[in-house]
Amino acid sequence: MTGFGNAKLSYLKKQIVVEIKSVNSKQLDLFLKLPSSLRIYESEFRTIIADYVERGKIDFCISFEGDFSDKKILFDRKTAQKYYHELFSFAKEIHQEKSDILSKVLTLPDVFKQEIATADSNEITKVKEAIGIALNKFNKFRADEGKLLGKDFQKRINNILNLFKKIDPLDKKRIIQVRKRIDNHLNQTIVKDKIDKNRFEEELIYYLEKMDITEEKLRLKTHCNYFLDTLIKEESSGRKLGFISQEIGREINTIGSKANDAEIQKIVVQMKDELEKIKEQLMNVL
Repeated sequence: MTGFGNAKLSYLKKQIVVEIKSVNSKQLDLFLKLPSSLRIYESEFRTIIADYVERGKIDFCISFEGDFSDKKILFDRKTAQKYYHELFSFAKEIHQEKSDILSKVLTLPDVFKQEIATADSNEITKVKEAIGIALNKFNKFRADEGKLLGKDFQKRINNILNLFKKIDPLDKKRIIQVRKRIDNHLNQTIVKDKIDKNRFEEELIYYLEKMDITEEKLRLKTHCNYFLDTLIKEESSGRKLGFISQEIGREINTIGSKANDAEIQKIVVQMKDELEKIKEQLMNVL
């Protein structure tokens, strides 16, 4: 589900900046970017974030701003002296100039070392506070977007139910028309006296049963109502709504394939269009 949240808090000479943003994903995919001084706390931060964020492709960044440095430069005098004496002695042996030895020494390995400062407990507390603020904003962003999506889903499902109501009268006409059509074909091809009426009725009933969509209509209505009921529940229902939408689609497709009626087919196409719009947005629901 898409979302965004940020926070900025002051600590000593630095600003702790936290930013989180997400796009759709079926599971939690967390990319965490941290300053060097906080890397030992990465596992702890991931646990905090995972408790707030159930799924989505998450970019979570913590950075510092201000006039400070979390890296110390150390000059190793003993190593530099060893280098210097060795080079001085070698230069003397081969009768070379000794004036630029110091500049050479300063570029050799291990003369200068970087030491990364580790954040203290007070700083970590402040960082966690900033993370909490950003995550709360992030979840509010998602909740606001979810309300809009919920209204859209209700509208789409109600559209499907309204289209569904148009099928009933067409279905009744369809059965009557099918019987008439079969009767006409028989009258044109076979003499009436030679038709076994009992056998004809049996075959007709069998044929009409294959075209009957009563069960599909009942299941479609049930699935749509279940979708609406699930939508208003507080717990995360994204996957569940996805499964229900699949069942709705299955019933719509079956009605379309069994109906064998142009007017019903038009309604089926409209229902499919509404359902596809729902499916496109369901990836945004937790």
